[in-house]
Amino acid sequence: MRSYTPLLALVADLVCVLVFVVVGKTDHATGLTPAAIAGTAWPFVAALVAGWIATLAWRSPARIWPTGVFVWAVTVVGAMPLRLLTGEGAPLSFVLVTSLFLAATMLGWRVVALLVSRRRGRSSDRTVSPKA
Repeated sequence: MRSYTPLLALVADLVCVLVFVVVGKTDHATGLTPAAIAGTAWPFVAALVAGWIATLAWRSPARIWPTGVFVWAVTVVGAMPLRLLTGEGAPLSFVLVTSLFLAATMLGWRVVALLVSRRRGRSSDRTVSPKA
């Protein structure tokens, strides 16, 4: 797989979290000010960072397994108690939607990266002519 820089991969994961927050805040009309977004996003961002540290994600940030799966799981599982500590709710429906959205996006960009990498690898194999 093409080597993705850890910074680019971390930014991709952060974008997934921020899109989740903005979509949710838009859907529930709870405000899109920077403070409102930050107030909702921080538990997920903190859990995402914890996931990156726990999995040493910078070593292979674009890998789906185990990196992507564990970063996603720590992000979801870690954010819920933090939401509860701040007085936010975490009903089962919210946990399910969060899990599915973040799985689709955080694992999704890794799947796309893998497919692009494989396609590039196959096209570069075709351009190399055998030695005579």
